[in-house]
Amino acid sequence: MDLQADLTRAIQQAIQSLYTDSSTAAPEPGPVLLQPTKKEFAGAFTYVTFPLTKPLRLAPAEIGQRLGTWLVANSPLVSAFNVVQGFLNISLSDSAYIQSLNGFMAKQQQRVETTDGERVMVEFSSPNTNKPLHLGHLRNIFLGDSVSRILAENGYTVTKTCLVNDRGIHICKSMLAYQKFGQQPDGTFETPQSAGLKGDHLIGKYYVLFDKALKAKIAELVAGGMAEDEAAKKAPVMQQAQEMLRKWEQGDAETVALWEQLNAWVYAGFAETYQKAGISFDKTYYESQTYLLGKDVVEEGLAKGVFYQKEDKSVWIDLTAEGLDHKLVLRGDGTSVYITQDLGTTDLKFSDYHSTRSLWVVGNEQDYHFKVLFAIMKRLGRPYADGCYHLSYGMVDLPTGKMKSREGTVVDADDLIDEVAAVAAQAADEAAKGKLDEFTEVEKKDLFRMIGLGALKYYLLKVDPQKRMLFNPEESVDVHGHTGPFIQYVYARIRSVLRKAEESGLVTNGTADETAAPADHPLHETERDVILILGQYAQALALAGRDYAPSYMAQYVYDLAKAYNRLFAEVSILSEPDAAKTQLRLNLSAAVGETIRKGMGLLGIEVPEKM
Repeated sequence: MDLQADLTRAIQQAIQSLYTDSSTAAPEPGPVLLQPTKKEFAGAFTYVTFPLTKPLRLAPAEIGQRLGTWLVANSPLVSAFNVVQGFLNISLSDSAYIQSLNGFMAKQQQRVETTDGERVMVEFSSPNTNKPLHLGHLRNIFLGDSVSRILAENGYTVTKTCLVNDRGIHICKSMLAYQKFGQQPDGTFETPQSAGLKGDHLIGKYYVLFDKALKAKIAELVAGGMAEDEAAKKAPVMQQAQEMLRKWEQGDAETVALWEQLNAWVYAGFAETYQKAGISFDKTYYESQTYLLGKDVVEEGLAKGVFYQKEDKSVWIDLTAEGLDHKLVLRGDGTSVYITQDLGTTDLKFSDYHSTRSLWVVGNEQDYHFKVLFAIMKRLGRPYADGCYHLSYGMVDLPTGKMKSREGTVVDADDLIDEVAAVAAQAADEAAKGKLDEFTEVEKKDLFRMIGLGALKYYLLKVDPQKRMLFNPEESVDVHGHTGPFIQYVYARIRSVLRKAEESGLVTNGTADETAAPADHPLHETERDVILILGQYAQALALAGRDYAPSYMAQYVYDLAKAYNRLFAEVSILSEPDAAKTQLRLNLSAAVGETIRKGMGLLGIEVPEKM
């Protein structure tokens, strides 16, 4: 089914035959590595023979000639070959392509049995409850969701979790600003309903107002002769926020009630955004419920000699042996730092799910933090420590520049999702030329949502997670580029072909067997290209799971869609006079359509029946 794998095995057999014929007892060569043949030469794959020259004591071109001759004579896969110096270019037989398509479609039609595979936990999103989700969160969310889908498709039992940062000084800043600025002329306080805002947007507004008030006071204190660092600490609003945090930690009823109300509004806002983006979680953890757990881990580490205590009672760990430094794990006054709560939460998650592998999808500004966390877990002898992995990713910028939550320059996730849907609608109207007239208004709205969200997800997922990237809404919806809408368009085109075929009484979900196309049936170059890419699906899926890289799957689906688009442009399907060719191309179209649907589904992207 995978022509490249099958050809690799055939070349291994050919090499073994050469060794058998050789009078020299040479050591075994390295692995057989194939590469696509360059466009200027005939062939599907190229094998480089130079590594065999020393063990076989033959010239590279002679080795290529002997291997090619053996393959044509002994392997039904190979129809022809040519040798260019030490490069053996191999052409595959059309019967091999047809058999590959047969096998692929047969497997595609089999019911997949779910198995209770190795348990993996993927933690992503992890928002703060002082602001709405924004563009940076979307890269995180889409990455975590897609990796979860890909791992599940690879047979793992996946648990999707979210740790909500619902406590701390940043939360108190929004709470304090709400107390100071949230009262309306009638004496009541602003609510999402009275403001006409989602709850997370409302609280985000007050986070920005706190920052403005703080900056104004700092400027005033600096103008009076105080150093800026000292002014930032002594500004009354900052001290009031610190006092509010102390009250919250002491369980002050009024403070806790305000915290619960504002958080409830934010959670409702988050839920709406997640639903709009097609995201769900199996378990949500809350930092307010877990931040004290790490203190027990610190006590354990002190008892084991993993941590040490300074004179001021603060607790540290020396990680210089791991190439890190000395890290504070508990303050002298007994209060937690961020690593403290992560120690406790990580233990809790393992206790809940016993995952052998845990992934944290977190931006690359936290790279050092996770190196420290994993190093500590290994020192403590945690059984899950070796399975911990930080899926680090780069930030997302807009053409207008870097985003900052405090300054209110962040692009809200809701606004961005709505914007790409609007851009998709405009682009569709310009390109449709009347074709959208057959859609109802409800169908149009759903289509534009699907295209816009698909454009957004694909644009963010097609890039290697490690790379910082620039998001351009207009570019993302281009149906002619390396975009989600292009792939969605190809899928819709395939569905149109198959519907027309069914209306004509043709079978569109059969198999590419000899009744449709005899084994010696000549194929068009584009058919060979598409079949070759189809056979690489399993490898692309496995690699994407191995490297936690949705970008691999995004590239694979794009390559497949592009190859089919070329086939559609260069050969006839429904108007082809040869019935066998028509049937083969319908089978091929059905296989490509289903593979695109599955591949895009692993990216969390829907594909439309009509477009």
